[in-house]
Amino acid sequence: MNRAKGPVWHKRWKEKGIIPKRLRGVDKEATWCKSESDGWVYGHGSFSLVSHEVKVLGCFIWMRNSSNEAKRMWLETSHYKGQVDYIVMDSKADDYALFRELRRQNKMTLITKCRNKMVQSEERRRMYSVMMNHRKLYRQRSHTVEPMQGLVKDIFDLDICWMTGEESNRWLFAAMGLTVQIYQLQAYREKRSTLKIKDEVMG
Repeated sequence: MNRAKGPVWHKRWKEKGIIPKRLRGVDKEATWCKSESDGWVYGHGSFSLVSHEVKVLGCFIWMRNSSNEAKRMWLETSHYKGQVDYIVMDSKADDYALFRELRRQNKMTLITKCRNKMVQSEERRRMYSVMMNHRKLYRQRSHTVEPMQGLVKDIFDLDICWMTGEESNRWLFAAMGLTVQIYQLQAYREKRSTLKIKDEVMG
């Protein structure tokens, strides 16, 4: 999640639709989401796809709330049917129905982190077995996906959103992603690190 520009609209007041008199400039379209690293955050979500073989950004786009990443992943990866064999995502994608349908409809194998207490059924045990056989692939996330999210946020100082509202952040996130892709393509062609492009982007 990316923190919203302006003051925080307390969860209790937002649920009731009440904006305290002294709370000015609040982003009414931001949402609350709990992050493992940052705790509860009031802001806008972002979703990214990253290639494992070559560290390049596939997309960086706005989403309402990061808790819906698994659903967004399903939508975005459907465009790559026949081109991608494996999809790797954190425990937010730990869902047997998602695992099954990605295989059935898109011929893709989902690799995720299974919750230990959720491997009781035969279906879940089969899914868990697949995860165990691809632990090395899952560990690659720490060298691909996670650094890429950090790269975009570092380049554009995205700890706090630049603008308020869904529409503004939607096009802004897309523009940031496209900019990174342009400079990564240039770095790849010149056989340079695709993660060391900040100086070029900033001019």
